[in-house]
Amino acid sequence: MLRLAHISDVHLGPLPALSVMELASKRITGFINWHSNRRRHLFANTLDLLLDDLERRNPDHLAITGDLVNLAATGEIDAVARWLPGVGTPENVSVVLGNHDAYVPGAYERSTRAWYPYMRGDDAPAEWTEGRSMFPYMRVRGNVALIGCSTAVATPPFAASGYFGRRQARETVNLLRAAGKAGLFRVVMIHHPPIRGATSLHKRMIGIRRFAATISSGGAELVLHGHTHLNTVYWLRSPAGPVPVVGIASASQGPGGHKPPAAYNIFEISGEPGRWNLMRERYALDELGEDVVLAETTRLHTGE
Repeated sequence: MLRLAHISDVHLGPLPALSVMELASKRITGFINWHSNRRRHLFANTLDLLLDDLERRNPDHLAITGDLVNLAATGEIDAVARWLPGVGTPENVSVVLGNHDAYVPGAYERSTRAWYPYMRGDDAPAEWTEGRSMFPYMRVRGNVALIGCSTAVATPPFAASGYFGRRQARETVNLLRAAGKAGLFRVVMIHHPPIRGATSLHKRMIGIRRFAATISSGGAELVLHGHTHLNTVYWLRSPAGPVPVVGIASASQGPGGHKPPAAYNIFEISGEPGRWNLMRERYALDELGEDVVLAETTRLHTGE
């Protein structure tokens, strides 16, 4: 059995001091939004409380599905590079990028370079290589294949959409099929929800049908995402049956906002191909913001 934890939308704060050049871009709208809205609900102590509780439960691996930063300023990207080793080693933590991690042109490259050890596939070079396609990547941990995809692209002001393209779809299908032939439980990590209507148009994933075809063709047992800051379960079709698509609240969301407070999932994965068992436990911040409690238990695969 492998116990896989899932958090998303860390939005590590506080914002560092930004130069005039850094603000002379889309960042100015995000900067205003942070100070007028987000900073009232996203708290570092919430994230610390959540991670302390998660550490006590000692999962085997942690998946982080994007938006580790807010405006993708250099100081933020560097802060996450210092923060990640405190969360876990690259062998025990897998990361994919979100739209905030590629907030402006050039940010995607800076994020992948700084966080590369946490996004390096098992067969990838030991060092980050400029111009190489990072995603998808695959890591095998026990009887589980973790396949990281990216929808992170720089977008215009007031847009937060993502993109899942043809090349990534082809390569993801190949990874899924190879993992399936190896008898592995396949987990796909992605930031934007690959479900039509799961978020507003300006925040949607472009390529939803392509992603659905990827899962249908390649096969998978679980899809993890973030972006919406909501605790959700959707389903996609595959030849082996419905595939759960699970979202989670922001790991830094304090109580009292219009989005649910911070939460994390722990999945217990056991069984064998054709007879997988998948149990999800969702732990969430309580109404007072003082403790993390078990909020929900759901069986997503029954072993039948």
